[in-house]
Amino acid sequence: MKKILFILTMTIMQLPLHAQKVAVGTNALMDLMMIPNLGTDIVVGERSVVGLHAFCTYKPWGKDVRLMGLQPEYRYFFSGRPMNSFFVGAGGLAMSYDITWSGKVYKGNALGAGLTFGYVMPLTHRLNLEFYSGFGAIAYRHKEHFKSDYYDTDYTTNGMHRANAMGYYLLPTRFGVSISYMIK
Repeated sequence: MKKILFILTMTIMQLPLHAQKVAVGTNALMDLMMIPNLGTDIVVGERSVVGLHAFCTYKPWGKDVRLMGLQPEYRYFFSGRPMNSFFVGAGGLAMSYDITWSGKVYKGNALGAGLTFGYVMPLTHRLNLEFYSGFGAIAYRHKEHFKSDYYDTDYTTNGMHRANAMGYYLLPTRFGVSISYMIK
């Protein structure tokens, strides 16, 4: 996870930045679900935008849930202007999680990729409202056990935790209503 974050950060730092071509925002739906998030979008071409969005949560609603993830994304705008009108995007997902649900513990990592479709509506010269949804494949690898099994101390090989469940699902990868601000 740290290597992915480092590579993405270094890649974004290599892009030429112009103040009027950077936006920061948050997904209001994730905020309502008590998952704080923040994203940045950088215009890289006449119709192209590259973004990196991060989220994490710790015990929302008092539930035993911990999530931390990154979502890089490339968006292509059909209108000829970036950050305006309809777009299609390709994105990824890297996530680490520790969830206790109905007496079972799921602790592991997930990687995914998918497509996003959406619409950006300019509200003012600097403020945008975005609607989007995405679908893709998410591969996971985690330890899955009942809460009373205590695999945290028993289920290791050479000091490394072994996964006892892995696979993939076709799931929504992005869904939201975001408010973004163009930085000048």
